[in-house]
Amino acid sequence: MTYAKHNLTRILMLTPLTLALAACSVGPDYVRPQAAAVPAAFKEMKDWKPAQPSELAMNGKWWEMFGDPQLNALVEQIDISNQNLAQSEANFRKAMALVQAARADYSPTLSADASRTRSRSATGSGSSGSSSGSSVRDNYSFSLNADWEIDVWGRVRRNVESNEASAQASAADLAATRLSAQAQLAQNYLQLRVLDAQQQLLDDTVAAYQRSYQLTLNQYNAGVVAKSDVIQAQTQLKSAQAQALDNGVQRAQLEHAIALLVGQPASTFSITPSPLTAAAPPIPVALPSMLLERRPDVAGAERRVAAANAQIGVAQAAYYPSLSLSASGGFQTSNGLANWFTMPSRVWSLGPQLSQLIFDGGARRSVTDQAIASYDGVAAAYKQTVLTAFQEVEDNLAALRILEQEAVVQNEALQSARQAVTLVTNQYKAGTVNYTSVITAQATALTSERTALDILYRRMAASVLLTKALGGGWSEQNIADLGALASQSENSKKK
Repeated sequence: MTYAKHNLTRILMLTPLTLALAACSVGPDYVRPQAAAVPAAFKEMKDWKPAQPSELAMNGKWWEMFGDPQLNALVEQIDISNQNLAQSEANFRKAMALVQAARADYSPTLSADASRTRSRSATGSGSSGSSSGSSVRDNYSFSLNADWEIDVWGRVRRNVESNEASAQASAADLAATRLSAQAQLAQNYLQLRVLDAQQQLLDDTVAAYQRSYQLTLNQYNAGVVAKSDVIQAQTQLKSAQAQALDNGVQRAQLEHAIALLVGQPASTFSITPSPLTAAAPPIPVALPSMLLERRPDVAGAERRVAAANAQIGVAQAAYYPSLSLSASGGFQTSNGLANWFTMPSRVWSLGPQLSQLIFDGGARRSVTDQAIASYDGVAAAYKQTVLTAFQEVEDNLAALRILEQEAVVQNEALQSARQAVTLVTNQYKAGTVNYTSVITAQATALTSERTALDILYRRMAASVLLTKALGGGWSEQNIADLGALASQSENSKKK
């Protein structure tokens, strides 16, 4: 008993030293990689009209800036039933479970063992060497065992650091998946509404061509025009009818795509046709330096760099000896079950253990090299993600600026085309021009109308893509608190 106390005293005396050693961690401390030079301003913002922050819902509901209640309702369904988002959320919960597993290495392990064995042994031998007797004994054993690896070189801390950073990256991936689904739905919905407007245009055009055809047919029956005019009018009418029918193919496919995004079967989902009434909204654009904090994909890439950096420390810790404390105590007897838990049957062991791998044929070096290479790879991926972010913002700033100018010119061309149709139609009725001039003017007007609608959709799509490129009101602070994220994920799972 005195010896046990002596050992325990020695271990307790070593504990402060052990904890002091555990305060250090091998491996490089994390520093965010230096991305490409961040410009002071976006190049395409020279003539940009800044918008007020209120014009973009900074609570994350950026789609509300289009002022379409049905779009708002559809986007809200993404959090409820989008399966890609559900998969991403499950990946985040898995990452959080890995954090919990890594943190468990901070604590000692406790195990219990109980056994009963029966053995037979000889008790002696005769003069001829033969056994003179034997005995059968029952052995009973029960013990509690505790083991604790002291994190002297920071292997556990680096592993926890890596898993926490990976969980933050997974949370950023979840936000990026949500933003991508929201943006895709908004694009599909706006395009569907433009197709509705185009359908209305084509239906009106078919009605106008029907009147022109009837007019030409009446004039032919009266002997005023040739048969060729009737054929041309009929051809133009049928062509417009075919375009009107073909418009329904793309609309149906967009409707099915929206159904997929909101997690509903395409066969039971439908959206009532209604022409687009919204206009391209102004979008506030922050400084380029803020872009690195507002995009979830950039934040996710940066967190993966932090995780890879910590794994270098985990690999390098394998070069150093490991120190563990172990203790066990229990009872062991062969004098019957009644004497199992008695003081004479008590056994115990207590003491530290230091182990060091001497030779491994370069395995540890290989693991360290892999960790360093992995870090270099994810650091390059982070820098590429940053460059892509700047490109996407510049692309859509340019698109909005140029499309706004194009819309003005196209509107002027459309007004001229409409006037031309009126003038040529009156001249045809007066007999001063042939029907080919009417067909040409009408075809030009229809093309101008459809081009104007196409520009409108492209402006809407560029607004969505610019908002997505700016992060949609997201901030990297949204992934700072893993506990809050886990709670949110659990609440979302219960819905």
